[in-house]
Amino acid sequence: MIEELLTDIDQRTSFNFENTFGIYKRVSELIIKDETLAQKIIVNILDNRDKFDHSLNLVLTDLIEAVGFYPYLFKEELKLDSTDSLIRQVYHHSENLDKYLHEDQKHLLSLLNSDKNVIVSAPTSFGKSLLIEEFVASLKFKNIIIIQPTLALLDETRRKLRKYNDNYKLIVRTSQEPSLEKGNIYLFTAERVNEYKEFTNIDFIIIDEFYKLSSNRDDERADSLNNALHYVLKTFNSKFYLLGPNIDGISEGFEEKYNAIFYKTKSSLVDIKAVDIYSPNKEVFDKTIHHRKKGYKEAVEIKEEILFDLLIERRHEQSIIYCSSPNRVRYLSKKFVDYLLEKEINNTNSELDIIEWINENISRNWSLIRLLKHRIGIHDGALQKHITSSVINYFNTGKLDYLFCTTTIIEGVNTSAKNIIFFDQTKGLNTPIDYFDYSNIKGRAGRLMIHYTGTIFNFNPIPPNEQVLIDIPFFEQNPVSDEVLINLEEDEIKNIESEQYENIKRIPSDEKEIIRQNGVQVSGQRSIIETIRKDLVSKYELISWTRNPNYNQLKYCLNLGWTHLMKKGESKSLGIGRLINKTFNYGFHQNLGRLIHSDIEYITKCVAYYNKFSEAESNGIDKNMLSYGKRYSSMNEMEVMEEVIMTNFQIQKHWFQYKIPKWLSVINSIQEFVCNEKGLRPGNYSYYTNLIENEFLRENLTILSEFGIPSSAIRKLEKIIPESLSQDDVIKSIRQDRLFENSVFIEYEKNKLKET
Repeated sequence: MIEELLTDIDQRTSFNFENTFGIYKRVSELIIKDETLAQKIIVNILDNRDKFDHSLNLVLTDLIEAVGFYPYLFKEELKLDSTDSLIRQVYHHSENLDKYLHEDQKHLLSLLNSDKNVIVSAPTSFGKSLLIEEFVASLKFKNIIIIQPTLALLDETRRKLRKYNDNYKLIVRTSQEPSLEKGNIYLFTAERVNEYKEFTNIDFIIIDEFYKLSSNRDDERADSLNNALHYVLKTFNSKFYLLGPNIDGISEGFEEKYNAIFYKTKSSLVDIKAVDIYSPNKEVFDKTIHHRKKGYKEAVEIKEEILFDLLIERRHEQSIIYCSSPNRVRYLSKKFVDYLLEKEINNTNSELDIIEWINENISRNWSLIRLLKHRIGIHDGALQKHITSSVINYFNTGKLDYLFCTTTIIEGVNTSAKNIIFFDQTKGLNTPIDYFDYSNIKGRAGRLMIHYTGTIFNFNPIPPNEQVLIDIPFFEQNPVSDEVLINLEEDEIKNIESEQYENIKRIPSDEKEIIRQNGVQVSGQRSIIETIRKDLVSKYELISWTRNPNYNQLKYCLNLGWTHLMKKGESKSLGIGRLINKTFNYGFHQNLGRLIHSDIEYITKCVAYYNKFSEAESNGIDKNMLSYGKRYSSMNEMEVMEEVIMTNFQIQKHWFQYKIPKWLSVINSIQEFVCNEKGLRPGNYSYYTNLIENEFLRENLTILSEFGIPSSAIRKLEKIIPESLSQDDVIKSIRQDRLFENSVFIEYEKNKLKET
């Protein structure tokens, strides 16, 4: 009956007085029986408000107030007419922000203002993060840690909170010192919490997407998040707020131990409709799953054409398309441009400032330019941060109509669209999207306070609905990794007689302290300690280097990381030999653009070599060049360039800015420990590690990369800003001296600097 009513509301052109009154009466009755369903109908009424008799607006106003949707009263300029209801409306107005809270938000705020810690599960469109700003604005806590899973989300939070600079210092890098005069907000990933050594008393810790604590969600950073939360709670006994979507429960006993309450709500101010594209096309779509099936290619083309026709049909509404990998993002987005041109649909936009930057710093022929001009954006974990933040900004401001995404749609960015297309059914090649992931993808349909309703188009079967229980390994310890267990004191261990804990107890205390501080694979670190002890005399020059390593020194260290610090299941497709070469060349050129150009030149040589010697006998043939040439021989010049750009972006993001600096930091601490143990002078890798991680930028300017400033602009600032200026004074100088107006910057760089 409810679905029939919703269909009626959507399809009919108008409702007279009698029809309107009848629907409002049904909603009023439903509020008592099932408030969530009543909310759903009210949202759909608001989405079609012009169809209903406006003489009954007072009744509609009362219904909205009855379900606690006070933000919509303000949005629709609907006036309450009784003193009681006006008092309730004022009660739901934020004390610190010029916003109304809906009833569930207000209840959650009251829990947070009590002596309880709060763990909340709520839909994406609930507005959980608004309460973060509410607490910052209240000035209730002096020192706050906010942990989010990606630097992109942290940068977005920084932008929202920078208006509180008079009261808080925003700390985004571990090299920054806290303020003693005002409060501090630490905007960190879990890894940075574990690395930071300057925390003063922490009053409040917030973890966004707290489901990443779970050992069952297959997240390689779960150990870091567990160690970060455990450290803060144990050291400072901080109040905490854990928030996430679509969770049914947490580790039994956690609430009692930490005076917490788990609060789950389905309250949502946006109604998401599901459209089944899969069932009518099941026979064809099923053929697209396995390459060897008869009719695979034809089925793929049909499925893509259905997608593209849907996107064209909905071109006046923004759409996000979920894809399984960066390769799929690029393939589908480029194919969609071709389809638009084939259909002679030419709704272009060439005014985006990033295009000039791409022309100057990447290539005039990079396909992203073509995509952006056709109002198409891409978003995945490989692109540089300033590019992804610009693409999201263009999308949020309506300059782009389409966004092709990977799982970054779930956890890497806060954006929504009227339509979500659930097109691929895996994460990467083989990991199926489960119901939890699906719910999070679906939750991006409809933008809070912009759309009343959103739509998810399902090109795949909806995964089976399973209860999502989040284990907290440092507390539950079933299971628990060595990397978390080693950070617990004996009185916190639930099974002190387990073989796992016995093995950890056998580690000498001085080794244990090094391993604990590094926070990565316990067994791997122990193996590295033993390897360096064994090699110290014969390979001392490979171990004890300082500043910049030579090729063999870098090779020795990266081999240690590759052999001992890779987690089970991590991709090794790049190959250790290629990783060493890429890293050494990156250190030599100190510029990703040069690396891209060098790769293209090398591939061109390899293809020529392959064409010349592919039929020759193996004697004297360079098999490496032959293999490379064969791989790229079927690609044209543009395809080679596209792959090289994407590959180098991925390597920079995953390896140069994350993995390799971590490996070198771990190995550096171990070689220092072993050298001191043997009475030898240790090396020091920190100079090179910082250079690799920060794109070889000058140290006092590296903070700007956290703010999404492209390195091209930062290098220009090296000639304007003195090296002696502190990181904090760098930001002040850009703002106060209006350095962004300098003619040395192109328009895109100026705009990025202005945002700082």
